[in-house]
Amino acid sequence: MKKGCLALALFFCLTSPAAAHEGPHVDVLAKTTSSWDGTTLASYPEGQPEITVLHITVPPKTSLALHRHPVINAAVLLEGELTVITEKEETLHVKAGEALVEVVDKWHYGRNDGDVPVVLVVFYAGTEGGAITVNKE
Repeated sequence: MKKGCLALALFFCLTSPAAAHEGPHVDVLAKTTSSWDGTTLASYPEGQPEITVLHITVPPKTSLALHRHPVINAAVLLEGELTVITEKEETLHVKAGEALVEVVDKWHYGRNDGDVPVVLVVFYAGTEGGAITVNKE
């Protein structure tokens, strides 16, 4: 009798309107074959793939050094607002909750003009032992 009651209770829980609305929800933040400036993404490099995931905090009123990425990378901005500027003055403004597919092999920098830290998570698709960021000297 107890097994029957449990099965009946489980049936009602799984078929109730409330249960029908619960579960995973997926939002696609980015799906593209080009970086934010419209350039087609380069092919993945040869060699053993290595994924790097970084949690980066950029303090208020701070600019990053001019740099480039030799590999494909994408970020999700968790907090704040970030301005990304290329050497040719192409500019992108990114807000919390937005995704960014970064430029590859193009000199650029990020700037936090706001009063709160910028917090982002960046995913790099490189090769084992290879550089993911190169600063301009």
